[in-house]
Amino acid sequence: MLALLPVGGAAAASPTFRMEIVHVVRNCHVWSTATGQVGPSTRLTLKRGTRLQIRVSCPMDFDFAQTAGPKLPLGDPRTHTGTVRTIVFTKAGVYRLTAKNVQSSEEMGLQTLGPDSTLTLTIVVK
Repeated sequence: MLALLPVGGAAAASPTFRMEIVHVVRNCHVWSTATGQVGPSTRLTLKRGTRLQIRVSCPMDFDFAQTAGPKLPLGDPRTHTGTVRTIVFTKAGVYRLTAKNVQSSEEMGLQTLGPDSTLTLTIVVK
């Protein structure tokens, strides 16, 4: 389980937690944080009001979906490589998100071991 790591000074309006989707050889992509790779499935505990920023550093585009928790305003499900998606958690609860690659490893010319994985993220907001 990961804990919230605030970014910025004390004057920041709300804490920010940053993650990335990165390409790896086994199963194509994983979540990564400032402390390193955390795998294709992970769980975070955040405080209400926290902004989660997810950067797509993998060469693929991803479709995001919410599968549990209070409704989030995700907007367009598609996030393109090199862009950042910001999600603000204003309500307490347990949220579940998935991120599925749009293109396959084969289509992108990437060598991987095993099938491409769908990323899952569980966020507990207190």
